[in-house]
Amino acid sequence: MKDFPVLSLDDIEALAVGAWILGTGGGGSSYLGLLNMRRLYAEGHRVRLMPPEALEDDDWVAVVSNMGAPLVGQERLTDSRLIPRAVTLMEEHRGVSFKAVMALEIGGGNGVQPLMAAAHLNIPVVDADLMGRAYPEAQMTSAAVGGLRPDPLAIVDCRGIEAIVEKVPTWKWMERVSRKICVEYGSIAATCKAPRTGREVKDWGIPLTTSKAIAIGRAVREAQARHHDPIEAILSVEPGKVLFRGKVTDVERRTTEGFLRGRATISGLDNDRGAQVVLDFQNEWIVAWQDGEALATSPDLICVLDSTAGEAIGTETIRYGQRVTILALPPPAVFTTPKGLEHVGPRAFGYNLPYKSVFA
Repeated sequence: MKDFPVLSLDDIEALAVGAWILGTGGGGSSYLGLLNMRRLYAEGHRVRLMPPEALEDDDWVAVVSNMGAPLVGQERLTDSRLIPRAVTLMEEHRGVSFKAVMALEIGGGNGVQPLMAAAHLNIPVVDADLMGRAYPEAQMTSAAVGGLRPDPLAIVDCRGIEAIVEKVPTWKWMERVSRKICVEYGSIAATCKAPRTGREVKDWGIPLTTSKAIAIGRAVREAQARHHDPIEAILSVEPGKVLFRGKVTDVERRTTEGFLRGRATISGLDNDRGAQVVLDFQNEWIVAWQDGEALATSPDLICVLDSTAGEAIGTETIRYGQRVTILALPPPAVFTTPKGLEHVGPRAFGYNLPYKSVFA
């Protein structure tokens, strides 16, 4: 295996900021993963970042994420050893040896999860994921759009309870079965998804998303240090659009069936004074409404940011009084195809809406 570049702790600090932004409100807080990585680096561990094209076609890659409701993840803290256990459980079950690990989703804390596995297992992290953001359900991945195998799945919890989902007929069945297990665990679990080959990662992975998150996070952190506008800093490295600026005036939130669901109301400030936006969420921000019309919908990335700091605000942390900027970022092209929209468009979440991109 080639000697891939080591991520510095500064890279990981930037990754935590950028992944939280790409999480579109979900993926779990990246701060908890960052604390774990600070400890692992203090203990001498290091993580290397591997470009997807460096994979051999027959290499096995572990795809990892935490699963559950983000609010529960804030309350039931786990250490860095849980996610590598999901990986080794999968190795034991399949009788394979993983050459690398990668994120299921680059969004939020799940953008940091593979680094913890890599640090403990001494394998590199692939600079790619299967979402380019965060989504709440198993079938909402580029692997599912590509018709790749949905099973098996290894799922573990902090009490040492472990399970393998060996065979399901479809991705939606994987979502149903694994979600039931996750709910019984207490709505938070570490998972190793269906192993992917190097060929599958190169064909269906969303490439260079870890690097993208680091670049976004670095831009925000540099803007903060120089007292510049962090929103403008994000727009200098990503082709996004500011949709709305305002103050959070109401939040309705509930944890149900392993998801965090609800809506947040934003009342306009500055040029948007007198207007109002309502954000529906299922772990992530799914639809932004203004005057009864959809302002933005999945798969466009709807990002709610602190207007001063430029850092993301999650669906579990948004609260009354916060001054926020709603930013849209373009989605990976695979999700804007007819097949992709079946998996992640508005109708996939139960909204009888056509997808109309903010960037059309």
